Amino acid sequence: MHQQAVAPPKNIHNWLMFIIPSLVGVFLFMAPINFNGDITIPIAILAKTIQSHFENSLTSIVTGVITFTAVMSIITKLFKPRLILQNSFVNGLLNPSPMWFIVQQLGAIFAVMTYFSLGPVMFRNDATGGLVLNDLLPVLFSVFIFAGLLLPLLLNFGLLEFFGTLFTRIMRPIFGLPGRSSVNCIASWLGDGSVGVLLTSKQYESGMYTQREAAVIGTTFSAVSITFSLVVIAQVNLEHMFAPFYLTICLAGLVAAIIVPRLPPLSRKKNIYINGTTESSHDETVPEGHNIFSYGLEQALKKAAEVKSLPAILLDGIKNAVDMVFGVLPVVMAIGTIALVIAENTPIFDYLGMPFIPFLELLHIPEAEAASKTIVVGFADMFLPSILASTIQSDMTRFIIAAMSVTQLIYMSEIGALLIGSKVPVKAWELFVIFILRTLVTLPVIALMAHLIF
Repeated sequence: MHQQAVAPPKNIHNWLMFIIPSLVGVFLFMAPINFNGDITIPIAILAKTIQSHFENSLTSIVTGVITFTAVMSIITKLFKPRLILQNSFVNGLLNPSPMWFIVQQLGAIFAVMTYFSLGPVMFRNDATGGLVLNDLLPVLFSVFIFAGLLLPLLLNFGLLEFFGTLFTRIMRPIFGLPGRSSVNCIASWLGDGSVGVLLTSKQYESGMYTQREAAVIGTTFSAVSITFSLVVIAQVNLEHMFAPFYLTICLAGLVAAIIVPRLPPLSRKKNIYINGTTESSHDETVPEGHNIFSYGLEQALKKAAEVKSLPAILLDGIKNAVDMVFGVLPVVMAIGTIALVIAENTPIFDYLGMPFIPFLELLHIPEAEAASKTIVVGFADMFLPSILASTIQSDMTRFIIAAMSVTQLIYMSEIGALLIGSKVPVKAWELFVIFILRTLVTLPVIALMAHLIF
């Protein structure tokens, strides 16, 4: 009796409310389509449209956003305006903890230095602050606006509930994750890592994931898009090998997704929700009288029936976009610039790469010493290994480095900074440990594939 009492009326309104927004969301975030000769997803095309229309002013807009956030944070800390403190959303953005306040201010300082060509060159040249401000942030800004606005299509109309039920029997045993994370993983894998982090953070905040689940999804499935993989393989002059390259990335990524979450620090994350409880409000067991498909449909229609007001959903989307643009861009500017300055001006990454030389030689990778210098530098920025690898003679080694740079996944100029700036419970040192673990797990898989291909 109880089951019938909570089941929603399966009227046409609920069906349409589930099917139409969910299909639009799946199309926008997950459908691979050919655009100008590249395979990409519609949300990335929308982002590119903004970039092409506002090409000359995007850097100015981003600099303005970062500076405005920093100035407003100073005003909030000094004068404590009631208007800001009483609004939990705005207070969260403009009244950060002391550490994040410093990061925010650093982001603004680096942005202003780079934009107006002020101060020491090493902080603002094309390989450091210039790369983050002129190349990366305009792309993120465009993606955040559309991804943030349109995320409710995936989150609010029953799609997660439907796929969550269907995929529980795959995601739980293999990855130790709830079924609903499958939507998250697919959106990240096909779409964009930054979209994946945004999705993960939002679902963690709404009590859908435990600390461990959010940390695992954020560091394991926030893969770069197919488009970016094309850029990486082109950088090492092997674009004709894209099919075996992408197959290698998927295989190595799958192996890492199974092994790395079972090792510390991810295995030590607590199975507690953001509110401090261990009890999930989302029961994954299928009740009697249902198969997984019918129960998934019922859950989805129940969620769709909860949608009372489309303006409220739109407001949700606007909040997502504002949160990402004002909350995350300053963090990426600060942490990305610092990581790149260290990579460009110190031999730290060369030294950190030295212990990998015997490992590379054991795997019979040609030019092991040159390759070792590229291994840890990927923690600063994912594109750096393939830039350094372009001088290596061996096709096989360049292939391995390019594939490794994609499967390492965590780099501080974007994904790392996004994770630290989000609510996902991971610390910077943990990200470095996970980065090294992913490198150790994926390198043998990539080397094996490379020996088979070449």
